[in-house]
Amino acid sequence: MADKELKKQKLIRKSVQAGWGILSNGNLKGFLRGKIYQGKLKNFCVPGMNCYSCPGALGACPIGAMQAVFDGRKRKFSFYVLGYLAAIGVIAGRFICGWLCLFGLIQELLYRIPTPKIRIPEKADRLLRYLKYVFLFLFVFVLPFFYRSEFGTGEPFFCKYICPVGTLEGGIPLLLLNEGMRAAAGLLFKWKFAILLLCILSSIFIYRPFCKYVCPLGAFYALFQRISLIRLRFNEASCVHCGACAGACRMNVDPTKAPNSTECIRCGECVKSCPQGALHFNIRKKASSPARS
Repeated sequence: MADKELKKQKLIRKSVQAGWGILSNGNLKGFLRGKIYQGKLKNFCVPGMNCYSCPGALGACPIGAMQAVFDGRKRKFSFYVLGYLAAIGVIAGRFICGWLCLFGLIQELLYRIPTPKIRIPEKADRLLRYLKYVFLFLFVFVLPFFYRSEFGTGEPFFCKYICPVGTLEGGIPLLLLNEGMRAAAGLLFKWKFAILLLCILSSIFIYRPFCKYVCPLGAFYALFQRISLIRLRFNEASCVHCGACAGACRMNVDPTKAPNSTECIRCGECVKSCPQGALHFNIRKKASSPARS
């Protein structure tokens, strides 16, 4: 029964991820004309990683927006983007990573390719996970804030020099569709393409490596995970310590020890794998005695 529920959960989640990816990249004219949509919807950020420069993108990328609002001349930035993303984090934590991130889905599908899988040693994995906070702090906040571009504004360091999402969703489609941009592609695009290739290859052997070790948006939402309204509850009295939930978690989280770990992407697979119903999601409230959150 638990296996059936788990398969159903996976199908529902992937359908939601794919549906959201199609919806947020629904500008078909952009794909036909090789141009970026610049209408009013671009004033709003989508909650997951989705490149502004994708020809189909209807909204802005949250990481790109955080960098774009810096004013390098006055060392100021707008707080509305930060507040908007913080509100999402307070409500949902990393739920966005598990359910509304198209790049997360792409990594998951790559991981399904039948090959021997790599399990990073626990100590190394724990240290590597701090890298995403380094990317958030250094490349999204510090460098764009203090470094001035030739126009006097903050340089979007993460989007420009690192982000594989932008290369996949924006750079490659635009080069294929726009002859003028193909002629302008140079060393920077080759560097970004190499990063994308590394990300694709590593995703075949490691589950969602970009999300675990690099993604600054996942790091930002993780800051709110322990106080978010959407909570994972663990009822210790119902648990038989079979290890099914920890075995089902691809993010290497043990829900019986840390049900609201900053690494949990709220996929819900641990909940469906539990034969005793000891795990469930609910809206934040005062926990009753046997439950842990």
